[in-house]
Amino acid sequence: METYRLLLFDLDGTLLCSDKRITGRTLQALQKCREKGMMIGVSTSRGEGNALPFIKELRPDILIASGGALIRYRGEYIYRAEFTPERTRQIIAAARSVCGMDCEITIDTVDAHYWNYRDNPKKLDKSWGDSIYTDFRDFGQCALKMCVEILDDGDARRLREMLEDCDCIRFSDGYWYKFTKKGVTKEEAILKACAACGIGAEEVMAFGDDYADVGMLRLCGRGIAMGNAIDEVKAATDFVIGSNDEDGIAVYLESLMG
Repeated sequence: METYRLLLFDLDGTLLCSDKRITGRTLQALQKCREKGMMIGVSTSRGEGNALPFIKELRPDILIASGGALIRYRGEYIYRAEFTPERTRQIIAAARSVCGMDCEITIDTVDAHYWNYRDNPKKLDKSWGDSIYTDFRDFGQCALKMCVEILDDGDARRLREMLEDCDCIRFSDGYWYKFTKKGVTKEEAILKACAACGIGAEEVMAFGDDYADVGMLRLCGRGIAMGNAIDEVKAATDFVIGSNDEDGIAVYLESLMG
């Protein structure tokens, strides 16, 4: 464990159980790591506001949110990659031209999470916090990240081709695609965060489960896949541990600390 100065966790499917909580055992294991001088970080595709309930409990030293578009280090923003309001409107228009005017969209800004779901996400998953409904007509804010539900692979390919200035990754648990500025990824954000706190990527132990985590797990000194991770993540990592519903992280950290 002395090799690593930062433990970095994805949230959904990794640090969070299926019922969207961090277990007491995991929190205790992380506290012991802190006592040994390690920093704790979160790297999530959630916007900051939608991660806040877990951030408050965890008190991370580093937060990478919106898939790498926002970085906070010890409470201060050190990086944000935003589309201008005009470009945000253009991306929304492109999504609707390909996927239909009623396609479902979410947008993260620095201050909020916006959605136009047909079903209220707060009823489906209360952990999404104070999301704001909008029809995205004349949306006038800078976006960190936009997600679009795309049911057809051909439509997803066409939209990717139209949005050449965007980085695009699909989530495995549905038909949702994440769009951030070109080159804005978790792994690039990790390099910026490491530079800010004076460590190297080889000193980071990272945990993840989904497509967006593959790059960061390959980059870091030790990449660890959850037992519930998709096969592509398991193939890209050094170790596979127990699932997020089996205290996989706590069991693994306890074994390293002896």
